[in-house]
Amino acid sequence: MSDKNVHNAGFTSSGIKGGSLASSVMSHEARSSGGGVPSGGATSTLQGMGAKGTTHSSGFTSSGISGGSKASSMMSREATAHGGGVPRGGTTSTVQSISMGGKGGRR
Repeated sequence: MSDKNVHNAGFTSSGIKGGSLASSVMSHEARSSGGGVPSGGATSTLQGMGAKGTTHSSGFTSSGISGGSKASSMMSREATAHGGGVPRGGTTSTVQSISMGGKGGRR
């Protein structure tokens, strides 16, 4: 289900779908970082997973982040960089939220 949710959000093999949640996430992230979408951020991570259909196999599942996965490593690095917690709206929380069918902490 997580791969389908990412695709339905607008992260597809042919790019980000206009007018979608994906385009909204991309726009928000670009504005927040001064005009560009950073490598390794939520947009680039989700687009890469959406294009390949690898969200679930990366460890972002509909029941949470799988231990020992790429997703858990990402979460650990992000938590360490932020003093022990994963920030709301950060890459890990956004990818996990969208993979579960949510809106990624964005409105």
